[in-house]
Amino acid sequence: MTKYTGSRHDKLANTIVFFAEKIPNIPKTKLLKLLYFVEDFYVQKYKVPFRDIDFEVWQAGPVNRDIYIELSETPVLLNGYITTHSEGDSTIIRPVKGFCDDEFSDLEIEMLNLIVEKLGGLSGAELVELTHRPQSPWYKIAKEKGLLELFESGEIRSSEEKIELDKFYCNDDWSKERYAGKKTFNNIVQGYQPA
Repeated sequence: MTKYTGSRHDKLANTIVFFAEKIPNIPKTKLLKLLYFVEDFYVQKYKVPFRDIDFEVWQAGPVNRDIYIELSETPVLLNGYITTHSEGDSTIIRPVKGFCDDEFSDLEIEMLNLIVEKLGGLSGAELVELTHRPQSPWYKIAKEKGLLELFESGEIRSSEEKIELDKFYCNDDWSKERYAGKKTFNNIVQGYQPA
């Protein structure tokens, strides 16, 4: 999560806090999938990234490697926002501070609420299943890159193949420019250091 600093870090951390507040004792797998779906749905609807988080094609669906590692250990970068603990085979995430909406637009809050409403009641396994649908970006990339068989055989559990949502949902010049413009803006804001 080293590239998530300043307001970008706060937005990501508060997105995680939002889900952890709305879905008490949320398991890591479920949280990782909800983070993916909020990005996926937002790009589909508005043609801009939600948090501009990179996802890779893993056996259990799309995963952000940095967030996975952060949630698998005692949080360092998310310290002060969440805690993690093991319950059986699951890692459970709990918020340690309340959600702060300062960095979020009304559309972003609306999307977060929509994700909780539509997908919050599903288990992590059910969310993984949704990401594996044949029409999904995960499935298309896994099939194209020959990963499906490797995942099914257990030969590999992760890959470095990126899921570039704009390639799936931004199909005209306007939406491609809109998406690229927002990514550029995010990178400029990220690099900005106030005097």
